[in-house]
Amino acid sequence: MDKKERLIWLTDEVNKHNKNYYVYDNPTISDAEYDALYYELVDLEKELGYSLPSSPTNRVGDDVLEGFKKKKHEIPLYSLNKVKDFADLNKWMHDMEKESGKKEEFSLEYKYDGLKVVIEYNNGQYLSATTRGNGTIGEDVTTQVKTIKSVPLTIPFKNRLIVQGECMMTNKSFIEYNKTAEIPLKNPRNGVAGAVRNLDPKETEKRRLDFFCYDVLLIENKQISTQTEMHKFIINEGFKTGDFFKIVNSIDEAKEEIEKIDKLKNKLDVMIDGMVIKVNNCSVRDEIGYTNKFPKWAMAYKFKPVELSTTLLDVAWQVGRTGKITPIAILEPIELSGATVSRATLNNTQDIERKQVKINSRVFVRRSNEVIPEVMGIAEHGEHEKDIIAPSLCPSCGSELKTIGANLFCVNHKGCYEQIIDRLTHFVSRDAFNIEGLSEKTLMQLHKEFQIAYPYELFKLNAEMLKKLEGFKDKKITNILSSIEKSKQIEWSNFIFALGILNIGKKTAFVLSKIFNSLDELKNADMQTLTNIEDVGEIVASSIIEYFKDVDNLINIQKLFDLGVVIIKPEVKETNANFTNKTIVLTGALTNYTRPELTKILQNMGANVTSSVSKNTDMVIVGADAGSKLDKAKALNIKVIYENELIEMLKK
Repeated sequence: MDKKERLIWLTDEVNKHNKNYYVYDNPTISDAEYDALYYELVDLEKELGYSLPSSPTNRVGDDVLEGFKKKKHEIPLYSLNKVKDFADLNKWMHDMEKESGKKEEFSLEYKYDGLKVVIEYNNGQYLSATTRGNGTIGEDVTTQVKTIKSVPLTIPFKNRLIVQGECMMTNKSFIEYNKTAEIPLKNPRNGVAGAVRNLDPKETEKRRLDFFCYDVLLIENKQISTQTEMHKFIINEGFKTGDFFKIVNSIDEAKEEIEKIDKLKNKLDVMIDGMVIKVNNCSVRDEIGYTNKFPKWAMAYKFKPVELSTTLLDVAWQVGRTGKITPIAILEPIELSGATVSRATLNNTQDIERKQVKINSRVFVRRSNEVIPEVMGIAEHGEHEKDIIAPSLCPSCGSELKTIGANLFCVNHKGCYEQIIDRLTHFVSRDAFNIEGLSEKTLMQLHKEFQIAYPYELFKLNAEMLKKLEGFKDKKITNILSSIEKSKQIEWSNFIFALGILNIGKKTAFVLSKIFNSLDELKNADMQTLTNIEDVGEIVASSIIEYFKDVDNLINIQKLFDLGVVIIKPEVKETNANFTNKTIVLTGALTNYTRPELTKILQNMGANVTSSVSKNTDMVIVGADAGSKLDKAKALNIKVIYENELIEMLKK
């Protein structure tokens, strides 16, 4: 097709995907694929010098969904212009300073991937909420947004106020919802869109949404001079703002902060797809002004995608250390977050059914914490699809599989090769016994040569045995035996994690180590005791109880002790009243401690160290370059401790 035909096709294609995403809440391509189409359309329109009347580049937002009352925005809403790289961002920052005629400060915040909503207050009372819609007319979602717990129904400010922010479904709420959902959500973005734009407010409430506020559109009888001042005002009024807000003065500072967040973004509890940078000074913004679509004084920097769509070619079934069988999707390879992805987890058979994925269908794939890719759901059904058939026999040892809850299990714990190797690998890992030199390859050698199948058997190794292994010289043997001996002194939380109990990760193991003072206490804990612990639900509690019911597990644990393993319980210092039973947040770069070191010190003094500042926080410990957590602490009148003061407090 020629360029004019391509322009017509792109216009129709982007409009189709806009409707799928915003109206039907059913995207069939990933954000990255959509962006590629949209930017191709933008570039082609520039080249040809015109756009079609129906072009998505000519409007802000999307059509109002039928069924909601339409409401005109008092203050028109704009989209954000976007840059693709730091060179473009640098040019924009220079352009802003050329417009203003002086050096400028710029604010930097998250670009949330949720649903934009405008909320109005008067006399300190919540009045209404409206979706962005097409920027001029939105949908009245006052009742729906009222169900969001982080939206304040009353605020201290008594004059008229209109704020703008993003309704979000946190990753935690998304995971919890999908556990019981008849039809799972594809991602948190669709979860929030389908919740706020639902005619039944009860359905909105079920998804446990949040609202993050970042802009004041109208404020009566009060002057706000900068984005910094606006941010502090929003916090003071009781709105959530997220945990990041920075002022930068150059492209180098902006680049450093953006790259830092890019690396951390998948550890956040909310989905962000970039950063928003604005001229900080509001009077300068007024001078610079707007285009018909964008504020000139604001820009979005979009991250490279963490979610794409591809074809599911086949499914392999993987055996883990507990015997759990996990379906692994074999994919048409794609480049995702700087890595080639050809395999991704499908979790379990029920997950496959809920997500409605099949062999030869097109699926969404997302990288979780930049490490483990996961199939998120169906993008588009294709021709020649085939149902995914679960195995009845273990793919490793051929034993008959057993269904327990949502998962398939191989119960041949003593004779299943993949279980044995995975169990040993977990046991020697850094967060467990931390035995250096025992790689997966070495463990496979040990199993083949000496039939080692249980962790306690590693403590029976000696130099004569290791000399029989290919590639083992005296120095290597000495280092391994020394590491094995050193590992016998193990911290309590590491020991719990090393046991390999189903559903017990590093974090849960640490929580359990703080609640239970001994193995006997943990072993004898009942369901009520366990489920009363924060972050321990019925599934985790059942896993613990079932593990200690198994006589073989108890025998194997005792053999560890017989071979010299000793659990070390950190001594809790109860005498330091500065920290015992206090909720503490750390922020900024510390000189004398790493963050994990200080966290451990405070926890051993009985403190609860958390990641976010709230009204329940007792103190915030501050290092260099502290950001929005410090601002929020000051706004909430929470005690702020600097490092020099901290050192004195730790001595008491």
